Amino acid sequence: MLKNKITFASAINDAMHISMQKDKKILCYGLGVTDPKNIFSTTTNLEKKFGTNRVFDVPTSENALTGISIGAAIDGLKSVVVHQRLDFFLYAMDQLVNSAAKWYYMFGSKSSVPITIRLIMGRGWGQGPTHSQNLQAWFNHIPGLKVVMPTFADDAKGLLLSSIFDPNPVVYLEHRWLHNSKSNVKKGDYRVKIGKARICKKGKDLTIIGMSYMTVEALKAAQIVLKKFKIKADVIDLRTIKPIDWKTIFNSVEKTGRLLVLDTGFTTGSVAGEIIAKVSMQKFNKLKSPPMRLAMPDVPEPTSFALTKDFHITSKNIVQSIMKMFRIKTKIVLEDTSQSKFHDQPGEWFKGPF
Repeated sequence: MLKNKITFASAINDAMHISMQKDKKILCYGLGVTDPKNIFSTTTNLEKKFGTNRVFDVPTSENALTGISIGAAIDGLKSVVVHQRLDFFLYAMDQLVNSAAKWYYMFGSKSSVPITIRLIMGRGWGQGPTHSQNLQAWFNHIPGLKVVMPTFADDAKGLLLSSIFDPNPVVYLEHRWLHNSKSNVKKGDYRVKIGKARICKKGKDLTIIGMSYMTVEALKAAQIVLKKFKIKADVIDLRTIKPIDWKTIFNSVEKTGRLLVLDTGFTTGSVAGEIIAKVSMQKFNKLKSPPMRLAMPDVPEPTSFALTKDFHITSKNIVQSIMKMFRIKTKIVLEDTSQSKFHDQPGEWFKGPF
């Protein structure tokens, strides 16, 4: 199958065009879907190609919007609902948790709710405590949901297509720092299995597990420790956090005996904590050192440069944790390559929150 190097955002857009062309029952709507910026260009030309009956903007009412998508799904339609900010989707948690997630079970698998909820999360532009949260652990806790967190453009496309055609609700989480990242993406319709992790780099000394943007930082750190300390790491991108690919995780930990888990969410109750708990319970005898996690502090997200510059996890923090795990006391200068010269932005391309 032919491949094309495109951005994460373009891969999402491609998946939307393919799915809507394939199935006329698929709708796409949300706040800003038809905005000139097209939500980081992820909805470009959808309205033009498929018409205003299938692609449309909506008022700011997250709870009502989610309820509409559930009703449409029960009536045979498939909705891709877009929310520019995960933070404000919290208004719709009742609809998601008490209706969508439970429907298939309450009706003995005879009725389902096929909706895909795109939620954009993460830092950027110094947006602060109410606009930058990474709350994936909330969704991970709910039975009946699948939760997807792609890192690379090819997975963004393949996982979105799998999500759209899944018979049950899928929460599709996008970190806004990833939308301009590029990778080779297959043309046409292809699916990435929900619940299967991706091994990005192979090694024998350490297992590093990342999700979403954290995998980008993990790969930078793995390269640094290989070059400076000859430490070879398995780097695993979860791709989906519900279900979690335990087989891939366990196989890696059995090989390396060391585990570091990275999470963009807050520390307490994090996905990283769940992974460490299960590995400690089931593979304790394989561990050569205590597992470690890096996650956000249990305080609201800051806004000012003075606070944000040291708040988020970077490759520098990851390397320091690896040095501690291996008891390396050599003093080295570590450059933080994660911050651009702009405040809380991944680069000059980042022109705004959507």
